[in-house]
Amino acid sequence: MSAVISATEIEPVILHFGPFMQRMSDHEFYDFCRRNQDWRIERTAEGDLLIMSPTGGGTGHRNATLTRLFGNWVEADGSGLDFDSSTTFSLPNGAQRSPDVSWVRRERWEALSEDEREEFPPLCPDFIIELRSRSDPLKMLRQKMQEYLEQGTQLGWLIDPFRRKVHIYRPEHPVEILDQPESVSGDPLLPGFTLPLAKIWRS
Repeated sequence: MSAVISATEIEPVILHFGPFMQRMSDHEFYDFCRRNQDWRIERTAEGDLLIMSPTGGGTGHRNATLTRLFGNWVEADGSGLDFDSSTTFSLPNGAQRSPDVSWVRRERWEALSEDEREEFPPLCPDFIIELRSRSDPLKMLRQKMQEYLEQGTQLGWLIDPFRRKVHIYRPEHPVEILDQPESVSGDPLLPGFTLPLAKIWRS
């Protein structure tokens, strides 16, 4: 087994626009992001913009592996839709967030209008995965995971490949931290889905 790699935490660029960005509508923010497609942008509930650094090859490969493994289950199960890291969701608190992997029950997705689906869907995913990259501060990711729970997520996994830990978030439950697990199960929300982690740890 290879040694656990340490991560270098680099704070993202945060632009404190405050009330100005809070007044920008979801449609206006969508248009703003389209005009700045070279940036990975999130907006906090307070109106601050987070400019995220691009992912490196290691994180990109891990994320592609996660997307593929989860996508196989989604296609076979059929009860919901999966989304990749380029999808931004407008959460009920006004924040716009882009989980690395996310899943929405089909009935919730079909309740949205065509325009809502094509821009930043106004809902919080039922399931999300955040994959820590070398530049992601763990504190920031934990705060985001807590925000997802508060906004409606039913299950969240924060995967830290550098410490080989998985932080599991569920409503009304303390955070569960698995140390170097071989796999993690999505039951009962995602019946039958088990994510093998060997490929994530090796990447």
